[in-house]
Amino acid sequence: MEYNTRHNLGSSVVADDGRELPLVTYEPAQAPVGVVLVVPAMATAASFYEPFCRWLAEQGFRAVTFDYRGMGGPAQMRAETADVDRWFADAALILDAVADAADGLPITWVGHSLGGQMVPFVDHGRLAQVITVAAGDGYWRRNAPRIKWVTPLLFAVVAPLAIRVAGYYPGSRLRMLADVPAGAMRQWGRWCRHPEYLQADHPEAPGLFASVKAPLMSLSFEDDELLSAESIKHLHDWYVNADQVRQRYSPAQLDGRRVGHHGFFRKANVDLWEELVLPWVASAV
Repeated sequence: MEYNTRHNLGSSVVADDGRELPLVTYEPAQAPVGVVLVVPAMATAASFYEPFCRWLAEQGFRAVTFDYRGMGGPAQMRAETADVDRWFADAALILDAVADAADGLPITWVGHSLGGQMVPFVDHGRLAQVITVAAGDGYWRRNAPRIKWVTPLLFAVVAPLAIRVAGYYPGSRLRMLADVPAGAMRQWGRWCRHPEYLQADHPEAPGLFASVKAPLMSLSFEDDELLSAESIKHLHDWYVNADQVRQRYSPAQLDGRRVGHHGFFRKANVDLWEELVLPWVASAV
């Protein structure tokens, strides 16, 4: 399918410190009926969301996604100084650019994992609605059982040593998560060891979450290898003033299919996009 480029959204956004933040935009063949901003999970490249974004464009929506600072090869990882707060600030700037170019079209935020945690830190008043996918708080005691007791060792021993040796966290080589810049990994580890997660650095977070009033749909899966049902509930309970629909699926409900933490965005699950995502985003049009 051919995609046009009829929009005034540039190929990048210039951050407040001068850094260019590249955008990946998928434009429908006809004038878009809405805009979807796909906000990645930790250590997940924008290219991972290409099938989902292309499908959104085929449904008539402009789809936009991006990489967090530092995503790339080892040299880029070592040179990166950003922490997770910097990623949040970048996402806020990107939303502003997407909204400015939307010409009044409704904007849906699709936040995968980390992307579902940062809504309170952006101008969410510009959002028509929010979809979170496999998003929970990261406190280690609320992790999925298979990783719960490994996580303290990861953040207290493995990650600091690996960062000292490699200059970044080489998770893909260690087969423990994926590659993450040092500053982001250190801050995330601090959050994951705090019972209220990002409130370790953001005591103001409850008020920020309470300020979110956009309708919100949470999608989660029982076979998520990272987050438990308790973790997902804990995060979404902070969104006290958002009208919420929470949907959680077992493999049995999906004909034995495994979805896990990342699988929802794989092309094999297009039927779930049609059943769960399309009615939601279309409802704002």
